[in-house]
Amino acid sequence: MSVSQEVAETVALKALAWLVTNEEVCPVFLGATGATIDDLRARAGEPEFLGSVLEFITMDDSWVMAFCDANALAYELPMQAGAMLLGTARTHWT
Repeated sequence: MSVSQEVAETVALKALAWLVTNEEVCPVFLGATGATIDDLRARAGEPEFLGSVLEFITMDDSWVMAFCDANALAYELPMQAGAMLLGTARTHWT
């Protein structure tokens, strides 16, 4: 099942909000991406950036579960939303 662009962006914005309030995961994201808190604010409206937030969260099942549980979302929704926002940019051939 695929999700609409609007649903994907809504999920991603919730993921960004969850990320910035998570004292354990946020520093990992900032360290891995080189982004700053100011970057998070400035780029929150960019679908590609929001997709990268979802891609990051879906790297760890415990993060997915914590995010989805906190927002009453299905566990597969972050992956589906990320696929919608990133399209083929998310395709890995390895």
